[in-house]
Amino acid sequence: MTGILVIDNTTLGPGKGGIRMLPTITTEEIFRLARTMTWKCALAELPFGGAKSGIVADPKKISKENKMEIIRAFSRALKPVCPKLYVGAPDVNTGEEEMAVFAKENGSMKACTGKPANMCVKHGEKCGIPHEYGSTAVGVVQATVTVANYVGFDIKDATVAVEGFGNVGSYVTDYLTQIDVKVVAVSDSKGCIYNQDGLNFKKLYKVKRETTSVINYRPGKVLENKEIFELPVDILIPAALSDAITKDNVDIVKAKMVVEAANIPVRPEIEKVLRKRGVMVVPDILANAGGVISSYAEYMGYNPKRMLKLVQRKIRRNTRTVLEYAEEKDIGLRDATLNIAKERILSVHDR
Repeated sequence: MTGILVIDNTTLGPGKGGIRMLPTITTEEIFRLARTMTWKCALAELPFGGAKSGIVADPKKISKENKMEIIRAFSRALKPVCPKLYVGAPDVNTGEEEMAVFAKENGSMKACTGKPANMCVKHGEKCGIPHEYGSTAVGVVQATVTVANYVGFDIKDATVAVEGFGNVGSYVTDYLTQIDVKVVAVSDSKGCIYNQDGLNFKKLYKVKRETTSVINYRPGKVLENKEIFELPVDILIPAALSDAITKDNVDIVKAKMVVEAANIPVRPEIEKVLRKRGVMVVPDILANAGGVISSYAEYMGYNPKRMLKLVQRKIRRNTRTVLEYAEEKDIGLRDATLNIAKERILSVHDR
């Protein structure tokens, strides 16, 4: 087993961050994600620091049994610092089953969040909150709607493209269509499906489940997954892997707003290019903080209903705070979120 753990900051509490499993993981990527978690937790006013971990493996090429044994080995390796200095969570290619194995091997239910809902009970409430509740997506949608309302953009008339149809992208698509927002394009690893009249989520989800890809949805035009970034939509939501919008495709982005549902899907220097073109970019540390807020709720033993209310309240309040700060200082949302997060961390140092 080869794994990486970066604990970036513990000023506010133990480092919080997910465990991803990919064959291409690098220490630099894990560091960037850990630093993002530092800012995200501070911005969300949570008693967590920033951390991230990764296992270098391809889950598509190993058996489930071997995958779980790797998770156990990783958990054993991290036991000296987990849960005192690091608290894990699901991420790319890990979910509630992996978190159950990780926590059991560690010996503490505090070792990670995102565990199965029936795994442990505290004060009569289920304290495992798996990703099936879509907490990250709830936050993404709340941030999107709050920003749209603030700038006078009628989201009910908007068209949206969602890159990725996994744990985050599928729920984002679902929740947007529930409030009558027109999602016209969705992509996965095999391609992109585009229908300018809008996609039916229930039908799309069924197609994905039965055929393994959204490209089999009809009616719709099948495109390469990279073509989703150049579609003439109002809102583009990257909800898959890191570095989705780069110097190679930033000039073809036609959206008026980019909402970062994935972690670090756009580097700060690329965000500045978009902002200069008049594109509003809602950064990941603000937009997708619903996941770590849910983790805090589970850590505290809250039930899912209480968790969802907390996510909605915190995301709405923090988004308004960032928008007002950015307007007052005449800076972009990324700079505003970082300034606020740094101020909150430094205020603890100064006590």
